Amino acid sequence: MIKYKERPIVISVGGSLLINQDGINYRFLRKLNHFIRKQVKQGRRFFLVAGGGKTARHYRDAGKAVIGGMSDEDLDWLGIHATRLNAHLLRTIFQDISHPRIIENYDRKLHNWKEPIVIGAGWKPGWSTDYDAVILARDYGADLIINLSNIDWVYDKDPNKYDDAKIIKKLTWEEMEKLVGKKWKPGINAPFDPVAAQLAKDLELTVIVANGNNFSNLNKILEGDSFKGTVIMPFKMDASFYDREYYTGDKGGLKFKYLQKSFLGNVIQKATNLYRAFMIKIYLRPKTCLDVGCGTGELVKYLRKLGIDAMGVEISSYAFEFADKEVKPFLKHGDILKLPFKDDSFDLVLTYDVLQHIDRSKIKKAIKETVRVSKKYILHKIYTRENVWFQVFHNKDHSDISVFSRASWRRMFSSLKNVVVMKKGILRLPSFFETIFLLRKKEKEV
Repeated sequence: MIKYKERPIVISVGGSLLINQDGINYRFLRKLNHFIRKQVKQGRRFFLVAGGGKTARHYRDAGKAVIGGMSDEDLDWLGIHATRLNAHLLRTIFQDISHPRIIENYDRKLHNWKEPIVIGAGWKPGWSTDYDAVILARDYGADLIINLSNIDWVYDKDPNKYDDAKIIKKLTWEEMEKLVGKKWKPGINAPFDPVAAQLAKDLELTVIVANGNNFSNLNKILEGDSFKGTVIMPFKMDASFYDREYYTGDKGGLKFKYLQKSFLGNVIQKATNLYRAFMIKIYLRPKTCLDVGCGTGELVKYLRKLGIDAMGVEISSYAFEFADKEVKPFLKHGDILKLPFKDDSFDLVLTYDVLQHIDRSKIKKAIKETVRVSKKYILHKIYTRENVWFQVFHNKDHSDISVFSRASWRRMFSSLKNVVVMKKGILRLPSFFETIFLLRKKEKEV
């Protein structure tokens, strides 16, 4: 059995992509076939959930034309069977690499499935294949749901009817609810099924709505590059989230409140930073170092005490307020997406628990910035799905918006042409406790 290190990705393939005004969209299917097979070769696996499209609408219109009207349940069943026909088409295209069973009953879960592709279709009246996609994400721990249709963005109103419709690049599930409502109707024209939106909201999932005809853009989504599409998130996150409560211990942190702001908790935090400083000094021996997302500068302080010319960059203004006076001169206000330093400025550039707070579309840019200002090493400690210790002992942090598997992050780092992902070079605790990546910058060709 093939053992996949990364979690599956759920792609809801809108029926408008599969069936257009001319019939079956062969061009799209050929491109989808090529794209998915290429991704499979790279070790990814997918759930592909087929929509009904014009096939469903033609059957609904025919029924109405003959008898004058139909119940919502009958309309739904016609749509469901249309999705199953489209799903069988996808199953035929991917038959050599897909699971033999098309998922039509989502209560019957797959166990120990080894194929890289699983095809899904509509289930029962009351919701769309969007809802089925959310169920798959819930039951199989998918890292991402991508909703593909024939639009680039979600709009504040129907762009086909209103010339002044505005693009929405990012919104919360509460905002989506105001946009599409809460009730499902057969044939509804909405960027995401209202019932599916409610479940996704409860599960705190992130969904990306994008144009399925743009496969280069789809690749950017998977690779963490800047992409075109609307991100629907459980919470609205920006720099303001890192406010005063974060640095006084009133937000996030340990589940055990008696440790949160206690003397012992403070000792543990200082000991952690001291341990990190010693590991850096012993194993990497940098003369200069930059801590990106340095918070109040505790690590910078200990690095300097060990003789390393260390500096810190932090986006939160509140962090500087709580920083020690002795370390404040070595801290700068700045953003990881645009670090205020020249190329090759530091022997070591590091981040501790920063990258998981960054939007998927900006991760690659952030990583490239840390590489740019480094002249030798780049170290990233990231909270990943394998870090069970963190999940057990820490409160849920709503700013952890990009929590992926260790393998997903390794793939992202390995895709950079000017660095090497090092297997050795620093002491790493088991992934149960932490995930650390050490990169070494390649020498520039003369």
